[in-house]
Amino acid sequence: MSSIDLNCDLGESFGNYKLGMDEEVIAYVTSVNIACGYHAGDPLVMEKTVKMAAEQGVSIGAHPGLPDLMGFGRRMMKITPEEAKVYMLYQLGALDAFCKSAGVKMHHVKPHGALYNMAAKDAALAKAICEAIKEYDESLVLLALANSEMIGAAEKMGLAYANEVFADRAYEPDGTLVARTKEGAMIEDEDRAIDRVIRMVKEGKVMAVDGTDVDIQADSVCVHGDGPKALMFVKKIREKLLKEGIEVRRM
Repeated sequence: MSSIDLNCDLGESFGNYKLGMDEEVIAYVTSVNIACGYHAGDPLVMEKTVKMAAEQGVSIGAHPGLPDLMGFGRRMMKITPEEAKVYMLYQLGALDAFCKSAGVKMHHVKPHGALYNMAAKDAALAKAICEAIKEYDESLVLLALANSEMIGAAEKMGLAYANEVFADRAYEPDGTLVARTKEGAMIEDEDRAIDRVIRMVKEGKVMAVDGTDVDIQADSVCVHGDGPKALMFVKKIREKLLKEGIEVRRM
């Protein structure tokens, strides 16, 4: 039987600002990626989200990003591999403190936003990110874009990894995500998005924006929890996966 992990980015509220539908969405996913205070989140939100994830029994992952709260970590920054590495270590340590306090093990690491997209194409950044994870805790799993430089770097250094795919994002012919600034980057039609996921899991292929097929390994699918229809979409995708005989389980 085919299987897939459903992951969602959580803990992105901070101070007086509430983002996402964390309490509602977490009931339908199997893994969560918790913001570590750089692009989003704060200590109170991190503690609360870790406890909630522990109660739900989902896999807990760190979601480290660029130090850009104003831009939500989605703006490109010129950083060196050395900076990328220490940014990762800093944020991993922060979230792990709350995991240890709650008596749970941090399971995986998924870089966020611009850092994720930059490292998907930049071998030096990808290597630095993987080095940080391995040096911090070699049992952690890297969750990264399928076919990316990050997956390649993890393979080379023997770091466990899972290939991530996206339900609501368009793909370039090289397997990278279409930049959010481009038209058609987001797939608004829910049924089309779900059908793409089913095909990625069952056939290992996704259609790129130019109409060509891209080979893809789907270990975990990201479902966003911050849109107006987020909860309904997460419910719908889980139901369709099960209906298609695809098991939904932790990576």
